[in-house]
Amino acid sequence: MKEIKQESVLNINKNKNFYDKQYKGVNIKGILKTLNNLDEFLKDATSTDISWVGMYFDNFKDYVEDKKILELGCGKCANAAVLAALGAEVIANDISDYSGDIINALNSNYDFKHKIKFIEGEFTNYDFPKQSLDVVVGKAFLHHLTLEHEALIIKKINQILKPSGEARFFEPAVNNKLLDELRWSVPMNNRPSKLFKPKAFKKWQDSDPHPQRDNSSRHFKKIGQEFFDITEIKPIGILERFYRILPFSTKMLRKYRRAALKAERFLPNFIRLFGARSQTIIYKSPKLRDNV
Repeated sequence: MKEIKQESVLNINKNKNFYDKQYKGVNIKGILKTLNNLDEFLKDATSTDISWVGMYFDNFKDYVEDKKILELGCGKCANAAVLAALGAEVIANDISDYSGDIINALNSNYDFKHKIKFIEGEFTNYDFPKQSLDVVVGKAFLHHLTLEHEALIIKKINQILKPSGEARFFEPAVNNKLLDELRWSVPMNNRPSKLFKPKAFKKWQDSDPHPQRDNSSRHFKKIGQEFFDITEIKPIGILERFYRILPFSTKMLRKYRRAALKAERFLPNFIRLFGARSQTIIYKSPKLRDNV
């Protein structure tokens, strides 16, 4: 990590300590159940659950067979497993070594067309052959990085993707400060209200593995345009985002989420950008320049 500044190194270590606790001893039964009912799972998840809707946007699942795909921040490895079950040749990477234990268990308990390969630790330390990968994906990965670290990673992705390849990320979208402040004001799980319990919120924020940074669509478009000729931003969740405050049953909430995600397609893009909860970021046609 010679190129990475001290702020980024501290952030990497903070993320590692946090997610080592999250991924240690993960039970793979749920993932195996998903793989054994893959068509049914994807039909439901890619129409209802926003991260799966975003990652598998535009029939992505039909594209991945036999493609060489690197997943950054594979975490509990559900997405890496799904990609491999769809026939992709998956290389999974995470800052936590425990993700490697999950991959080993999955490889031992499921007959993938291509066994998943795991590389542990900081991605920028690995020497990939140039123009060797078809796809790089990250599901809620980039917003864990400092901006300096992110730029190094996007630069490396530019170098290792084939000319016909693409990078695809699903990330939160923060395009409206008022909506963001309202979001922080609503307590969620172990996160206290920023408005009503500012001291408790500050304590939570200090322990949270997400650095304070720009997660706007404008930011992701700008950094993409530096390294790629084609940058697409797909805002998602302007209507779906309200499901958490609705007093419905789980079954009714899932119906609402499906309907909301379907209905928002008819809204003008600038309105969707304004209120999006999340976004799919797609980079294509890597720029091949001497200074990249």
